[in-house]
Amino acid sequence: MPLATAQSLAWNLSRTLMTVIALIRTEHGYYALPASEFEGDAAMVVREYDPFER
Repeated sequence: MPLATAQSLAWNLSRTLMTVIALIRTEHGYYALPASEFEGDAAMVVREYDPFER
């Protein structure tokens, strides 16, 4: 998925699910998933969206 779409989805998921969402970059595009479920290389993480961060 394109970066702009993935950023919007990650932010929305974070606020809806009230959990930290990791936005990762792969060779196939960008993906958003709960940070607790990501077990890959930390260098793949573009940004984390934390709903509790101010």
